[in-house]
Amino acid sequence: MPSSVAPVTAAPDTPRATNASAPGPAAAPAKAPPAAERVYAYVKQAVLERHYEGGMLLTEGELAEAVGVSRTPVREALLRLEVEGLLKLYPKKGAMVLPVSAQEIADVVETRLLVEEHAARKAVPASPALIAELEDQLAKMVELAASGDLAAVSVADRCFHAAIVRNAGNQILDRLYEQLRDRQLRMGVAVMHANPDRIAKNIAEHGEILQALRAGDAAAAVDAVHRHVSWVRNLAQGDVR
Repeated sequence: MPSSVAPVTAAPDTPRATNASAPGPAAAPAKAPPAAERVYAYVKQAVLERHYEGGMLLTEGELAEAVGVSRTPVREALLRLEVEGLLKLYPKKGAMVLPVSAQEIADVVETRLLVEEHAARKAVPASPALIAELEDQLAKMVELAASGDLAAVSVADRCFHAAIVRNAGNQILDRLYEQLRDRQLRMGVAVMHANPDRIAKNIAEHGEILQALRAGDAAAAVDAVHRHVSWVRNLAQGDVR
């Protein structure tokens, strides 16, 4: 279970000015996010990073104590997470973290292929700005993989693909792709936990996509994206554990 959220403390008071030329008092510290928002962020991060795994039952009391709030904002946050498909609420019992299902994997892969293959084809000829951004994300993946931070690796992985989609300039597709974000991150962490060797393969396949875009080869870029994303279908034989 992730560590509890530390309480927000105010900054020390700034001494009052003693003469007219001295600066006035410092601005008031920023307000802490609302309690329900803090619970929402806490639980969502724990689910996406698999600190709370599929099938785990979360109780309002435990979450209230972990975040340092009353049960009312906990209920509000859990309802929001249920709408997003991460939890299933059971009255008087708590909320169960929903496992990643085979159908969800298949649906995400199919949607990703539709969007990402189109974006890769449209990315050619790739601009220097896109190439630089992809190089930066790939370097981050390598660095984070060496540190063992799988959640951060998953974020960098998704940012690499999102940059290509964003480059296509279609705001509707961009918004559609953004709706897959949480599922992609959760699946990404699950894949790396279950298949540690997949981290190096992902990095190598990202390199192939980047190389195809550098070379201005749209067909090779689309093929590299297809092979890279389709691999996740291997996981659709059952729930990710």
